[in-house]
Amino acid sequence: MKSWIKAGTAAAIVLGVGAGMVMAQSSGPSSSLPFSGWFGGGDPNDDSPVNLDFQVQGGDDDLLPAIRATSLLVGAQAEGRVTGQDMLAAARGDYARILGVLYDQGYYSGLIDITLDGVEAASIAPLDAPAGVRRVVVSVQPGPRFRYSRAEIAPVAPGTDLPSDYRRGEIARTGDMKNAATAGVAGWRDVGHAKAEVADTEIVADHAANLVDSRIRLAPGPELRFGQLTIRGHERMNPRRLRKIAGFPEGERFDPEKLEDVRKRLRRSGVFSAITLTEADYISAGNTLDVDLLVTEQKLRRLGAGFEYSSTDGLSLTGYWINRNLFRGGERLRVDASVSDIGGDTGRDYSLGLRIDRPATITADTTGYVLATVESLQEEDYDLDSGTFGLGFTWIPSDELTADIALQYRALRVDDDGGRTDFRLLALPATVLWDKRDEPTDAKRGYWLSGGITPFVGLQDETGSGAQVLAEGRVYYSFGTDDRFTLAGRARLGTVVGPEIEETPRDYLFWSGGGGTVRGHSYESLGVEVIPDDSGGTVRTGGMSIVTLTAETRIQVRERIGLALFADAGRVWEDSAFSGPSGWQAGAGAGIRYRTPVGPLRFDIAAPVGGGDGDDGGVQVYIGLGQAF
Repeated sequence: MKSWIKAGTAAAIVLGVGAGMVMAQSSGPSSSLPFSGWFGGGDPNDDSPVNLDFQVQGGDDDLLPAIRATSLLVGAQAEGRVTGQDMLAAARGDYARILGVLYDQGYYSGLIDITLDGVEAASIAPLDAPAGVRRVVVSVQPGPRFRYSRAEIAPVAPGTDLPSDYRRGEIARTGDMKNAATAGVAGWRDVGHAKAEVADTEIVADHAANLVDSRIRLAPGPELRFGQLTIRGHERMNPRRLRKIAGFPEGERFDPEKLEDVRKRLRRSGVFSAITLTEADYISAGNTLDVDLLVTEQKLRRLGAGFEYSSTDGLSLTGYWINRNLFRGGERLRVDASVSDIGGDTGRDYSLGLRIDRPATITADTTGYVLATVESLQEEDYDLDSGTFGLGFTWIPSDELTADIALQYRALRVDDDGGRTDFRLLALPATVLWDKRDEPTDAKRGYWLSGGITPFVGLQDETGSGAQVLAEGRVYYSFGTDDRFTLAGRARLGTVVGPEIEETPRDYLFWSGGGGTVRGHSYESLGVEVIPDDSGGTVRTGGMSIVTLTAETRIQVRERIGLALFADAGRVWEDSAFSGPSGWQAGAGAGIRYRTPVGPLRFDIAAPVGGGDGDDGGVQVYIGLGQAF
């Protein structure tokens, strides 16, 4: 068989890898789908516009947009490259591009005409380009659509997920054939055959019956194990520690997912800006495959800052400083500082924290850390000074799952209406997080689940012993064109079991109100009132149990601008297990989102709609970076 494009284009078009060639021919009577565009050009002394006209006779509705999307003539129009030479070069390139679109849509008897002022572009020599062009016509007759008479690929590894459209009776798209070949090779690589490849393809189009016979032969090659890892590009990094962080599975059966795990561990360390893993071209002794690792280290230090504003809580400023490779073993030193409630209704709050993370402690997926933090809070109902020192481990076996456990010594001093109370305790906080969101800073789909328990033991009479239990879930669902509409929901609950409320460290108790719980109400405006002694006086404090609910609708109105409508509600109980006296509050509002490279900039306005103490300050304003959740 031969491949032809009308008007004598010189090159034959090969279908797929090692495929047969097909005859282009005219289709019968069909409808016309015209498209016209105008651009200036031609004779430098003639500024008359040039007409660009697309005509697709037959085919489905998706064909014309696909041809326009691939056309170099359309690109030249958009970029203002409209001389005669530019248009001739674009037109000659469009033959192969349009034919590729036809093949990928299942049309193998297409007829393509591209004329410049009535002259077929393929017949014009490149050095004979006209000085100017007034009219360009692209005429496509796709002809009938072809289907598979056979769609065969073999041998296939167990568990290979082949494209569902690559089977007998379906439309014979070249893209499906390529995807089937790619999936077949990937299937063999997943079971250890690293050098699997496409050995042969035989693709024959029957123009009389409008059918395609497609046969793909795979060569799996031998099953391989990982060989040696060579490393290059490191400067400050200790090579022994680099290997431990990478966790290269030397001697294990080849698995591309394990190579991806190596890349993820190195990326999580924060030391490297570029990581390249290259499999050797040859098989080493014992059916092993060596791998080359090339890294580029990031700048050693980094400085950053952030902010958030609330009309009642005032301005919050945060900053951090990072050293990415403190002892040349990938250790990360991070110092955080914050000042909040600047201009708010209560006094300013301060915090300072230091944390050192050491990747590949115990296992390649485990990071050990030590931390020390001091904090001073001046809230409406209490003042709190605290210090925490701890050491812990974070385990990240996959992108979705994170687990953390730590041992902490904590000292707190609280001043409230009941006087001064000192707390001393040992705590063992443990959390598990399961993140299935598509995008952490602006999720459209998926869910996020978190659960945690913090057992603590009091070291003096004023401090009780027990545990704080927390759970939170978030879910996201989008619909409409380009996921224009997003429904988001969040539920959070917590309780403290064991001690009496006055024996519980104040930051383990629960408050409602503010940006993290119920917008529209003042920060920590909902707690409980307790009687700490027999004097009859009351002290306002956080509760032993809480439930908060949030529903939000996000609408993308333009590429960078979005709107949000939301409603929040919260309830706080005085006793454990969601019992005893309680209070509730609800708020609602709307906001604007402006998309930036690091996440949406958020501006929300909310007001109370129920519950609370009736003195929540009216309308609240919240500004921050990233979605509310």
